[in-house]
Amino acid sequence: MLRAQFEEELSKLHNQFYAMGTEVLAQIHNAVRAFVTHDRDMAKEVIESDVVVNEFETKLEKKSLEMIALQQPVSTDLRNVIMVLKASSDVERMGDHATAIAKATIRMKGEERLPTVEEEIRQMGKVVRHMVEDALEVYMSGDDEKAYEVAASDEIIDEMFKKIQAMAVDGIRENPDTVFAGKEYFQVIMYLERIGDYAKNICEWVVYLKTGKIVEL
Repeated sequence: MLRAQFEEELSKLHNQFYAMGTEVLAQIHNAVRAFVTHDRDMAKEVIESDVVVNEFETKLEKKSLEMIALQQPVSTDLRNVIMVLKASSDVERMGDHATAIAKATIRMKGEERLPTVEEEIRQMGKVVRHMVEDALEVYMSGDDEKAYEVAASDEIIDEMFKKIQAMAVDGIRENPDTVFAGKEYFQVIMYLERIGDYAKNICEWVVYLKTGKIVEL
């Protein structure tokens, strides 16, 4: 494989990864929206779209391993391919968590809810989605300094997690009929918090590409 051909294949890999990330961004948005608006049809669409993300990951993994085997890249080239492999795995897990939120929407049918908690979940979903979007932009630009900034926003998500958890506990104490909803709230915010963690992972892979070092941001 000639140098120009390798770079072209690598560019295609990165673009396919970005397309995968864009699909997952839509999943996250729709999953949270379905949950807080009690839209079971939208939730089902999110669940069905998970197969698209899985197909993206399978294709990216196959092509990445093929490039490693045929080209035997070293240094930055190898790190580039490894970054695609690792980051696509992180994005696929984001999609899994979006699907899990959608499934929670379906389980919540007919249950008594806590509107104030759901509004906070909506806000948390918005922050998480923006972090994922920023992480994808950092991936495409390769801006390792910006990667540190984006990764730091995970602390905001962690604080939102704690706040919503406390609100849900208080709500259940005031109205024990919301205990089932409370259990689902705890699950949903955990999924959102983990999506933030995976976004941070992507930032770490960008730093790895630039420095060759695996760091925890």
